[in-house]
Amino acid sequence: MLSRIAAYFPNVVEMQSDLLKSLKETLLMVGISGALSMFFGILLGVVLVVTAEDGLYENKWFAGVAGKLINVFRSIPFVILIALMVPFTRLVVGTSIGLKGAILPMVVGIVPFISRVMEQALCEVDKGVIEAARSMGVSKPYIVVHVLIREALPGIIRAIVISFISLIGFSAMAGAVGGGGLGSFAIRYGYARYMLDITVVTVLILLLMVNVLQGLGNMIAKKMTH
Repeated sequence: MLSRIAAYFPNVVEMQSDLLKSLKETLLMVGISGALSMFFGILLGVVLVVTAEDGLYENKWFAGVAGKLINVFRSIPFVILIALMVPFTRLVVGTSIGLKGAILPMVVGIVPFISRVMEQALCEVDKGVIEAARSMGVSKPYIVVHVLIREALPGIIRAIVISFISLIGFSAMAGAVGGGGLGSFAIRYGYARYMLDITVVTVLILLLMVNVLQGLGNMIAKKMTH
């Protein structure tokens, strides 16, 4: 069995230590940037909803400015965003390459997307439920946490899954410009050195990661639906 694998994927077998290292870097990039992005993206999404017209903390000026800034960052392709952020990334983390240099652009690139899908999930909550809670004298912070977010939980779970899948794609693109991870591994060996088996295995690993995340997300969202 091993000899057959070695015959079909000789370069992968030879560079398995580099492959495992790149996989670890990708998991770290997605995990760290995902955790930071979820915090800021969910927070921003909630703020957009509660400050919108007829929101719990209505502030049309703030909601308008925040919405326009989000649209600006969402319109910039991620590869261009990485290059655009090089000076800022170096200032903050001391480097613009490798694992450290990739995390900050990934966070900045995905937070606007998360905030918008969060906004959409929260806007789908029945307004009657919120009005009922307000009529009973429930405090606004309690409504936000225990009514708005709780009612939108299935949609939030799906939004988080989509965001993590997008981050996997971002990590691969970051590798193309020195960010490390599977993207860098595939570019350095699969593309630059014409090692097709490395490219194929890298794609298969990324497909597996995406499908596992999607499956887990669907399962959790189904359990959260009521």
